[in-house]
Amino acid sequence: MNAVCPRCGGKAHAPTAWSSAWRCDQHGEIHPLSPARQPNADGLSAIAKNAEVPVWLPWPLPHGWLVTGFAGAGDERTGLRGSAIALSGPHPLGGPADMVIVAEEPGVGLGAGLAGLPGPDPGAGFASGPPHATACVDHHELPLWLAPSDETAVFAGEVAGGWVWVMLWPDSAGVLMVEPLPLRDLRDTTQDLDVPFGALSTRLPA
Repeated sequence: MNAVCPRCGGKAHAPTAWSSAWRCDQHGEIHPLSPARQPNADGLSAIAKNAEVPVWLPWPLPHGWLVTGFAGAGDERTGLRGSAIALSGPHPLGGPADMVIVAEEPGVGLGAGLAGLPGPDPGAGFASGPPHATACVDHHELPLWLAPSDETAVFAGEVAGGWVWVMLWPDSAGVLMVEPLPLRDLRDTTQDLDVPFGALSTRLPA
């Protein structure tokens, strides 16, 4: 598996006879991040089947938006402990925009890595004030707070003991979060969602 560290993008070293864990030279034991899966039904199925965390999809999608790829952190032994969905569509204020939504267990570092933050989690002082946005999961509101980031609108919150990250490029696309973002977990196979796909996003690992 051609994998990298979810936190820094450095080369991930495969398990050895002495350790069953993947390792990064900088961050020690990690859940390896594989190259992005193609935005199609097979890519969606593979991520949803192997994920030990939610695979969050905004549904209904913002008008004109498409799903543009999937990524996961983990291996066959552990299952995916972090999942990411990329989306692309029209910026409400004009031009194109990108979104990536990450679900992960604490300490994985996938959300922080994709957002360009030191991580692995949102950091000290997070959620110390009123929330800046809201997601909606199973009719329950999930508060989200802004995390400091350059040129990216990064929102993060906690649900069921794990992190959810919503990242938007450019940062002005954060206006999409003015209204609560409805999220569906794609691991739920009882849903009949006709997901539209676009070209593979450059926001995920190549």
